[in-house]
Amino acid sequence: MELLEKLKILGDSAKYDAACTSSGVDRGGNIDGIGNAASCGICHSFAADGRCISLLKVLMTNYCLFDCKYCINRRSNDIERARFEPRELAELVINFYKRNYIEGLFLSSGIIKSPDYTCEQMIEILRILRYEYKFGGYIHAKAIPGADPLLIEKLGYLADRMSVNIELPSEESLNKIAPDKSKRNILLPMYNIRTGIEENHTEIVKYKAAPKFVPAGQSTQMIIGATPESDLQIITLSEALYKKFSLKRVFYSAYVPVGDEKFLPSKETKPPLLREHRLYQADWLLRFYGFEAKELLDEKHSSFNPLLDPKCNWAVNHPEFFPVEINKAPYELLLRIPGVGVNSARRIMMARRTANLNFKDLKKLGVVLKRAQYFILCNGKMTEGLKVTETAVMRELMSASVVKKLDENGVFHDNSYGTQISFFDNENKNLSMEDSLKCLTGQM
Repeated sequence: MELLEKLKILGDSAKYDAACTSSGVDRGGNIDGIGNAASCGICHSFAADGRCISLLKVLMTNYCLFDCKYCINRRSNDIERARFEPRELAELVINFYKRNYIEGLFLSSGIIKSPDYTCEQMIEILRILRYEYKFGGYIHAKAIPGADPLLIEKLGYLADRMSVNIELPSEESLNKIAPDKSKRNILLPMYNIRTGIEENHTEIVKYKAAPKFVPAGQSTQMIIGATPESDLQIITLSEALYKKFSLKRVFYSAYVPVGDEKFLPSKETKPPLLREHRLYQADWLLRFYGFEAKELLDEKHSSFNPLLDPKCNWAVNHPEFFPVEINKAPYELLLRIPGVGVNSARRIMMARRTANLNFKDLKKLGVVLKRAQYFILCNGKMTEGLKVTETAVMRELMSASVVKKLDENGVFHDNSYGTQISFFDNENKNLSMEDSLKCLTGQM
């Protein structure tokens, strides 16, 4: 099989793995080697000079022993198969890097022969890159569930970031949809990676020359919409993963039907992209805004509001906290005001040390007054002439894309559908670039 044909098959097979995150690693190049890594970003991110920084996202092979019903590469699916030999893929990465096509590698694989054998083959690819070609660029490697902990450790010393896909939000769904996988085989590598990172930090403090183990941390991915778990269950699980395994990121992937399988949505079902977007927004609130999962949802309201983002929805449902005096409110409360982000909250804290702020000042500091004005006071006063009614507040807080989907009776209709950008697919996509970026970042 020709190399380009392999790349097309295995690059397309990797598109369901989410890896859109900053690298988190700064590593300068050296005279003897090739490439470096910058923490500003890798996949679907932009550097300070405006360049889009990209990864070669590819599978080592799409042959697989497992028969996970949600996966296009499952053994029972009749698709074209291919496999890269370790040196073949390593040379491809180096050639792409030299031509400035890519700035790093995202490597995953189907399970061939056994988890240990698959992990050994991935280690060989990274060994060739790191030691023979002295490649210093960013590498994200998927840990193989069920592989020996010593192999996971070896892989971790070669990669910058590792991830173990938890795949489904509950053990019950995992047993039903992916019978070849187990909760233990997924969580054990996550635990070992976390332990390895902690031990490595201690070693580096003692010995500066100690090799770094997964310096950019670990992440995971959950498939959304394939099984009946609620948003509350998903976001509660994410919160627990962040606390227990010190994850850098939980990715949410809207389920794209890959066949008419029992227990799974049919091919006619559209991916729940808005739900994915809301989960990313809620995830951002957990990590940077001081929210807890139980504050965002409860048993009575176990799904996110399609009309409002989670932060706005919380503010509307908790009028007892508002309006907030912008010149006196603590930092933690500033973060809960719709339209006030992490950076603008910090600027407010700095600016009000020397002067009382007004609404014009807030706009200069980056506050989105269109949202914030309904929840704040400046020197004891609201915006002049502002009419605060439930209808007006809801209309202003809803994003333009959501307002367009309201019919004449105010009923919301979500008909959005989109797929990931492909190296080889030039067909028009119905999902706008703006919506794609929002799904990836989740920023408020």
